[in-house]
Amino acid sequence: MRLKNKVAVITGGAQGIGKETAKRFLQEGATVALFDMNEEQLKTASDELAEYGEVLTDKVNVAVYEEVEKAVNRVIEKKSKVDIMIANAGITRDSMVHKMDTSKFDQVIDVNLKGAYNSARAVVEKMREQGSGRIIFTSSVVGEYGNIGQANYAASKAGLIGMAKSMAKEMGRKNVTVNVVAPGYTNTEMMKTVPEKVLNIMCEKTPMARLAEPVEIANGFLFLASDEASFVTGHVLSVNGGLTL
Repeated sequence: MRLKNKVAVITGGAQGIGKETAKRFLQEGATVALFDMNEEQLKTASDELAEYGEVLTDKVNVAVYEEVEKAVNRVIEKKSKVDIMIANAGITRDSMVHKMDTSKFDQVIDVNLKGAYNSARAVVEKMREQGSGRIIFTSSVVGEYGNIGQANYAASKAGLIGMAKSMAKEMGRKNVTVNVVAPGYTNTEMMKTVPEKVLNIMCEKTPMARLAEPVEIANGFLFLASDEASFVTGHVLSVNGGLTL
């Protein structure tokens, strides 16, 4: 019960890595609030996770600060605090740079980078007041070493690393840690649209010769959210099977 009596918010929590992280947090004793744009998936996730513990849900567009702030305040009204913010919401709008419409760049930055900033900003004053807190951003192996057709996505995920390091320096004296999990290619719903040939190439490039399972990424979040990581801040935890070696 490493997160007993903790309150965690997970953006993009209705599916994939976010949902699996919610499950692990619930199993470890946390109350979890899921923020997501998809109401149907939120309902499904809430129903599936309810057996593990208390789940709150809210439809939130993380790119709009006012929506995030109001949703966080609703969590605080119900639970009196927020101990953990997992800024996980993200989208892709892939295209080669010479073909990329500027709107695709803006959309990805708005959700992946600005959305993570909004999520952190909405909880940081409460965490400073409490004298404790965990903020964890979901970056990507693509943010660490780039990827063809994903200049917008790579920029957003690399930006999270710089933002986390800066925030960590600001907030350390208030006992608020800020870290990053950078997953490799993971066996989520998103990967079901990837052709088998491409999946095989991804696996061949990975020393462990397979995709990650969502729970393996969730365990990284769990460690950084727990008291075991009380002196870890400004760190990028790469969970990629050795892909960047």
